[in-house]
Amino acid sequence: MDGQENEQHANRDEDVPVTDRAPHPAPRRGDDDRRGRRALRLTGVTLAILVVALVGVVIGVLAGGRVSTDIGPFQADLTVAPALGGGTTVDIPPLGALLLDSHDGPTHLTVELGALDQSRTEALIDDPASINRASQSAVDDVREGVMRLGLRTLASAVLVTLLLALLLFRDTRRAAWAGGLALLITAGSLGTAAATIRPEAIEEPRYEGLLVNAPAIVGDARRIANDYTRYAEQLQRIVGNVSQLYTTVSALPVYEPAPGTTRVLHVSDMHLNPTGWQLIRTVVEQFGIDVVIDTGDITDWGSEPEASYVGSIGLLKKPYVYIRGNHDSGRTAAAVARQPNAIVLNNTTTTVAGLTIAGVGDPRFTPDKNTSPAGSGLTKQTADQLIGTGDQLAATVRSSPRPVDIALVHDPASAGPLSGTCPLVLAGHTHARQVSKLPEVPGQQPTQLMVQGSTGGAGLRGLEGEKPTPLSMSVLYFDQNKLLQAYDDITVGGTGQAQVNLERHVVEVPKAGAPVPVTPTPTR
Repeated sequence: MDGQENEQHANRDEDVPVTDRAPHPAPRRGDDDRRGRRALRLTGVTLAILVVALVGVVIGVLAGGRVSTDIGPFQADLTVAPALGGGTTVDIPPLGALLLDSHDGPTHLTVELGALDQSRTEALIDDPASINRASQSAVDDVREGVMRLGLRTLASAVLVTLLLALLLFRDTRRAAWAGGLALLITAGSLGTAAATIRPEAIEEPRYEGLLVNAPAIVGDARRIANDYTRYAEQLQRIVGNVSQLYTTVSALPVYEPAPGTTRVLHVSDMHLNPTGWQLIRTVVEQFGIDVVIDTGDITDWGSEPEASYVGSIGLLKKPYVYIRGNHDSGRTAAAVARQPNAIVLNNTTTTVAGLTIAGVGDPRFTPDKNTSPAGSGLTKQTADQLIGTGDQLAATVRSSPRPVDIALVHDPASAGPLSGTCPLVLAGHTHARQVSKLPEVPGQQPTQLMVQGSTGGAGLRGLEGEKPTPLSMSVLYFDQNKLLQAYDDITVGGTGQAQVNLERHVVEVPKAGAPVPVTPTPTR
């Protein structure tokens, strides 16, 4: 019964016309789905273009946001990088960094002062008025460098974004949108930095690194700079006056070096003083120097920017034998070795102008001010280290196939083990001249120790006292047997002391076991 009713009900449904049935909702849902997919796809493309633009801007800024420019005597690198807080960092290796709250926006500027240009540095020293001109032009140098940096950064960001978009989308229209967006982002970021620049930020810097005691350091630096200007003025007149040194030499007691005499100029502890090179060049030319020997501390911190200072070695056109001091790094020694006339000794020997010379670098690298001769004590550990270095060099001297005429150490504390191995040891480090005889070893030859003063006047630290440290160097005369027969100690006075002092010492031939007599004959 029930089955018949269901069958009749089904038949009635089949009799209803199709047009009288309710419309099917499926087509409306299809349109909505298509519109939804289209909107979703548009959103995805927009986000993809935005992401590509942001990635392109970051890569472009990091890759191309860098320019090199001259700021005063420095070769500087200017870089811009994405950041949240803006600001500027001035890197001054190896002293540290100066942080400035210079601007807002998502860009950070870094100014890294690199190598000193030797010619421009010497020009500043030679002409004190040029210091003022350099300080004025530095502002224009920075402004011009920042402008070039902005344009280069903008171009790099847009170009990288276009290339990235073309690579990913393979559609010029989308690539154009990405490039335009990159242009807008980059220009907006740089524009925000330019619009919010605060020139007064330089008056309230924050220091990091070795400039942590900045207020005191800046005060001292200004005083030193003022003294150094006067110092350079007087030295320029002294060193530039060729006849003055000739007059000094001609006033000495009669001394005629024998034919075949070898002349060696001993310098030490230059400490970045460019004026020292002027004096060295003058002495090399006027005294007919055959070899220059440098017993170390040519720099102050052993940093990369300081490496350009050694470029003057090549101008001397004479063999330049060098050992590393405790203020010189391996990088410094490598920079010296690159000079065409330089020979760097590190527990090795060389023969130059007939002289066999052995030398070893200082075992320490302690470029901070506390390790200067006036501020450092000689601990037992350090003494053992220095004596060990002397032992190493003594072994090298004994094993040399040729008798060694001169041994070189930086710190005279390393000289003791060399007694009896060679007739002469040269050293520096103490910034004070000293000539002595090492304790004799029974049955061995006597050995003389000559410690040089500072050829660079101890650098800027030499101006911190009431009187600046004078520039010191010595001319050594060796006979045909390569024995020291005489030496001239040359001293150039500092501020308020416009004079050259040359003191000649004639060395008598020592008897076996007897002290080495020295006869000084001072002349001013």
